[in-house]
Amino acid sequence: MPVSEHPMQALASYLPEKSFEQVVTYIHHYRIYLTISKQRKSVLGDYRHAGTWGSNHRISVNGNLNKYEFLITLLHELAHLLTYEQYRNKVEPHGKEWKQQYSLLLTDFVKQKIFPADIERALQKSIINPAATANGETELLLVLRKYDTEKKAGYQHIIDIPEGALFEAENGRIFRKGAKRRKRFECVEVKTGLHYTFSPITEVRVIQAA
Repeated sequence: MPVSEHPMQALASYLPEKSFEQVVTYIHHYRIYLTISKQRKSVLGDYRHAGTWGSNHRISVNGNLNKYEFLITLLHELAHLLTYEQYRNKVEPHGKEWKQQYSLLLTDFVKQKIFPADIERALQKSIINPAATANGETELLLVLRKYDTEKKAGYQHIIDIPEGALFEAENGRIFRKGAKRRKRFECVEVKTGLHYTFSPITEVRVIQAA
């Protein structure tokens, strides 16, 4: 996994305005070894406590995220650090203790008017009951995607295409969009007839309208 270390002045380019100084304060205070990953599809960020890697806490965040998503991901991982500092390994990774820390961090940064109004509104749900993974924050992620600087030409989110439409997934396989089952869409692969579920924010290329 390609990662790189970033000095403080370079870190500023990944963060929204008015957030840099407070982020750096946390990094220095808790001696965080921060790395920025070029690309990971399975996770947006990661935390490893100091006992695992010597004397430093380690946080990694994907560098291809827009500034607002980068900060939110960093706060998610920082909440793990703060939970570990207080409880060590005595609590669940995304239990009520982590949720409390994450909610406090989000509340603090939201109060500073760092986020645009639509992201701020979407974050209120996370503040009340944070999700353990980014996939659990569908409404927030859909808002955040509007601020991506690089967009795939010809691609849409599954939630935005009509039921029954044919689409091509990133791996080149063709599916027909089906109905929503709880939080995900059940789709049928045209070639095999097998059923698969997709997150609403999955980016696909429509090849035939419904």
